[in-house]
Amino acid sequence: MCDTLCVVGDGVTLFAKNSDRPVREPQVVEAHGRRPGGGRLRTQYLDIDDTGAAATVLSRPVWLWGAEHGVNEHGVAVGNEMVNTVDDPRTAAPALIGMDLVRLALERATSADEALHVMTGLLERHGQGGVGDDVNDVAYWSSFLIADPRSSWVLETSGRRWAARPVTGGAAISNRLTLRRDWARAAAGVTPGTDIDTWRDPATPTGFADGRLAAGRAFVAGRPASPALRCDPRAVVAHLRDHGHGPWGAPGDDGPAVPPPDRVEADGSGVTVCMHVRDFEATTASMVVALGAGGRPPGRAWVALGNPCASVYVPVLLPGWCGPGSPSAVPAGLGRERLARRFAALGRAVESGASAPAAVRAVLGPLEARLWDEADALGDDPARWRAFAERAQRGIVDGLDTLAAAGIG
Repeated sequence: MCDTLCVVGDGVTLFAKNSDRPVREPQVVEAHGRRPGGGRLRTQYLDIDDTGAAATVLSRPVWLWGAEHGVNEHGVAVGNEMVNTVDDPRTAAPALIGMDLVRLALERATSADEALHVMTGLLERHGQGGVGDDVNDVAYWSSFLIADPRSSWVLETSGRRWAARPVTGGAAISNRLTLRRDWARAAAGVTPGTDIDTWRDPATPTGFADGRLAAGRAFVAGRPASPALRCDPRAVVAHLRDHGHGPWGAPGDDGPAVPPPDRVEADGSGVTVCMHVRDFEATTASMVVALGAGGRPPGRAWVALGNPCASVYVPVLLPGWCGPGSPSAVPAGLGRERLARRFAALGRAVESGASAPAAVRAVLGPLEARLWDEADALGDDPARWRAFAERAQRGIVDGLDTLAAAGIG
């Protein structure tokens, strides 16, 4: 389960995703430089032609080749969602899975339009199939949000079938189909005028997604007309921390640190944007990206491991921002399972009582605010960003150690 949104402004797009996965599955954030093409490339289940890769920042469950979300040096960002349709994914032979398509689009595309072309071409050629959740042995189809500084697409799939709609102003997606007859492009076999909602599996309830989708749509619709305020990353971070009572906990803000719901109801309430479905699913990684030279600040991403309410969004410079093909300076610890597991434990601690969220934010909130302020003064010098990444990692570890010494996490 996941939630993804984008807000398209004047030459800048804000993209964000909470990746919701099994609670004890580590997810890491990695920076990758360019890769030349040639030979064969091993995805999760298939070997395909390797056409090379752009520089990327990827968030990846440790057992997967593909990515839950990421951004490349050309300012293209992609994230995926599990969806249920009338086509049974358990009957499909291993092929490409949604996370493969995310990573391949980021490696091969220079725009949102090109990413859509890459993904649908790969889908039609190789098909879709294979387990995407090995903890629960679940195979599934995916929907996607694809964005660049000036445009965005919603892409929804069912097996080899697909349909896509361009985004105007902004969009939010969650774990259900959202397209109706409003699609603009589709696979060759999709009849003009098809209502894509007819692909939805009527036996699968959508309540677990409907509340989160409504929250995402309300956030996008509520963004102000002013370009400077419309694409404010602090506002989207606060939204990603929503425990069902609205945004909270922007950088430097210690409250209202609302605890997550303690149970999930039959109607799906209790499954929130910042997810805590105990002993089953949780937000295990999150990313916010400001795409475009007009952004504030430009060419920046903020990456987090674990539940947004119990984590730190670390600023990183987008790959390629310091020159063609240049990698991003991501703290090395974010690419290691140990740090991911520490943040996961902290997320479980937040679930233990009303006082825990405030105690966690009292330590991590000032650290996050300090990192954001420091990053704003770094400019485009790669050496300064590498040094900042090292300092950020030390600060994160120190914060986690402080909380552990107080018996939290």
